[in-house]
This record gives sequence, structure tokens and C-alpha cells, in this order.
Amino acid sequence: MSTIKKSAPKLNLTPEERKNLRKAKIKISELLDYAPDELELILEASSDRVKTIFALAEFQTVPSIGIKFAEDLIFMGYYSLAELKEKDGAKLLEEYERKKGHWTDPCVEDQFRLIVDFARNHSTTKNWWDYTEERKKYRAENGYPPDRPKTAWHEIIPIKWKPKK
Repeated sequence: MSTIKKSAPKLNLTPEERKNLRKAKIKISELLDYAPDELELILEASSDRVKTIFALAEFQTVPSIGIKFAEDLIFMGYYSLAELKEKDGAKLLEEYERKKGHWTDPCVEDQFRLIVDFARNHSTTKNWWDYTEERKKYRAENGYPPDRPKTAWHEIIPIKWKPKK
């Protein structure tokens, strides 16, 4: 159970899951107040589904972390802040890039650094951009590993530009 942040996380709940929450008179912002086994009953969902929902909600308790980055953490196999306590933000970025097969925007490393720090300290005073200088210093001293993917994220993910009128 957690009471870190009470704003509603963004979750891709099914219509049935939303209906079950309304029936139980539970707000999305209150999901982390329930144990996963309770949520299985309330949502009428599998333990794997509830594990994912719970992780998405918990990761979004971290300031400036949204659903996309929460989904990236699950993509990497992490389902709780506790699993990230002993990790290293720089190494997480390197792991992420290898799994994705392309390098990513540097601010993603800042987000990894934030989430590790938050998992350790639960400080709500920092945002991902507070780690930019730390990342820049680390990368200037250590660079990137030789096996870093050569393709950039913007070569893989299409960017839609809207021309100014």
C-alpha cells in the first residue's frame, strides 16, 4: 500500500475494469491503497494483469514520470520501485537501449536516474531534468559502452511535424 501521490495515474484500463472500479466505488487514484490480490477480485482480472496495472500506477507516483516511461520499465521486466532500489540509472539506460535495439534521447537516462533515486529515498522534490548535469558529467567521464546500438530512436520512431501556418 502506498500514499505517495494521490493524483490519478494514466492507465489503459478496459471498459470492464473501469466498470468494476465504479461498482466498488474506487477511484483510480486509490488503486495503490489496495493489495494486488484485492485488486484481482475487484477488477475481476488475472494476477498478471493486476501486476501490470499496479506497476503502472506505482511508477507514476514518481514526479515527472508518465505512463510511457512506466510502460518502458515494464518492457524491461520491472514491476515495482523496490526492484529498482539497487540499480544504476546509467546501466538501466544501457540495458534499455540494448533491448530496444536503438539509442534513445538522453533525457531517458535522466528518468532512469530519477526513478532509482526515488526508489531509494522517496523524495518528491526532484524531477527527471534535475539529473541532466549528473548525466552529462558521467557520460563525459565514462562515455557509452562499445555495444551501444548505432541507430538513433528518431530513425526508428516517425516524428510527425506539423508545419506552421
